[in-house]
Amino acid sequence: MRILLVEDDLHLAASLSEALTAQHYAVDVVRDGETAWHYLTSLSYDLTLLDVTLPLLDGLSLCQRMRSQGNHSPVLMLTARDTSSDKVKGLDAGADAYMVKPFNLSELMAQIRALLRRGQVTTSPVLTWSELRLNPVTYDVQYGDRPIRLTPKEFAILELLLYNGRRVLSRPAIIESVWSLEEPPGEETVKAHVKALRQKLQKAGAPSRLVETVHGRGYRLG
Repeated sequence: MRILLVEDDLHLAASLSEALTAQHYAVDVVRDGETAWHYLTSLSYDLTLLDVTLPLLDGLSLCQRMRSQGNHSPVLMLTARDTSSDKVKGLDAGADAYMVKPFNLSELMAQIRALLRRGQVTTSPVLTWSELRLNPVTYDVQYGDRPIRLTPKEFAILELLLYNGRRVLSRPAIIESVWSLEEPPGEETVKAHVKALRQKLQKAGAPSRLVETVHGRGYRLG
């Protein structure tokens, strides 16, 4: 899943980006509201982490602009302002949740997971396909009763495939969803990750066509 982090504090932005990447999210980091708006209109994000006090365009105005333009993806506001009136302003601007700095990192991650689960048909976080099971919360993957250890990128690709089922995902679409804009790989890198993923799945007993290649188009679950 892709997250846009809008934070002008370089140290905090670096720390949050590192923590989110470790949790298998693709993270793009920007430092001002106008650049954030450009990113939001160019790419699809599953969640925006948004500081209130920003250069060029503040977080409240950016959130209002998102909502007025029909962007209803989750927004989690981060701010040093800890008053009821500030929280009301943030929520009235369209934010889904509000956290005050300094915050506990584990609480922030739990809030992100909760926001990302909103709108899903099932209350269970576990994604399944035949005997394959992937838990986005615990990062456990297994086929039947056999656990599978995946790298972060392999996990993210498999999670993306599970969310989309029989829908074909092109290599550029996978790159956009799994890698940040600062580290986009070539399509050969996607092929290499898919090959390694297939090998691990087959070793656990999955059929060879569980991850299916649709020639000239991309990949889907078979």
